[in-house]
Amino acid sequence: MPLLELRNVESHYGHVQALSNLSLHVEQGEIVTLLGANGAGKSTTLRNISGLVAPTRGEILFEGKPINRISPEKIVRLGLAHVPEGRRVFPGLTVRENIMIGASSRGHLGRRQLDTEVEEMFAIFPDLKRLSGALGWSLSGGQQQMLAVARGLMSKPKVLLLDEPSLGLAPIIVQQLFATIRTIRSHGTTVLLVEQNANMALSVADRGYVLSTGRVIVEGTPDKLLNNEEVRAAYLGGGAHAVAG
Repeated sequence: MPLLELRNVESHYGHVQALSNLSLHVEQGEIVTLLGANGAGKSTTLRNISGLVAPTRGEILFEGKPINRISPEKIVRLGLAHVPEGRRVFPGLTVRENIMIGASSRGHLGRRQLDTEVEEMFAIFPDLKRLSGALGWSLSGGQQQMLAVARGLMSKPKVLLLDEPSLGLAPIIVQQLFATIRTIRSHGTTVLLVEQNANMALSVADRGYVLSTGRVIVEGTPDKLLNNEEVRAAYLGGGAHAVAG
């Protein structure tokens, strides 16, 4: 049984259909990436999973149980954390305070436990440790992205949904970020990744799906997708980058 599964999901924004008969699955311990052109439905897929958008048809299953009719807050408590595009850190709070907020979905935690878990985040994101007292607004784009991921991990998710984590970041920071994604998986967290940098995403993924107009058109291993000439030309920019969306 897949850890996460979408079955024939349809989703609309008003009268515009964003997802059409979309089916995919994510197994325990995998990194799975969603690729495709701008407007293909990648971010909408994550929003449907996390409950921010309700599907109009189909079913979303987490650990075999439907979740498409429950609130985003309850979905987080079940073990799904969504790190949306754009980082969205709290600019007036310190790095430590931003990270601590990520644990709020788990109810009241003792200060000692909370401090221990924050230190665990600093072990994964060492650059944040020296900035623990800095305000969110003062961080670079890459540091803010690391902070957003750390905050998501504080909910202790079974599945982490990452939406365009490398967008706008310098290449050296992107390399660090994807090394961190591997580390997150090695610690037992499954990852569903929407990413504009197709080559980088496929370098860490176990499997990928290519979306077009809200539906899956190709799926398979990274090698299969990278060696598919139609996919390379239309969705991977000839092998360089997918278009964000």
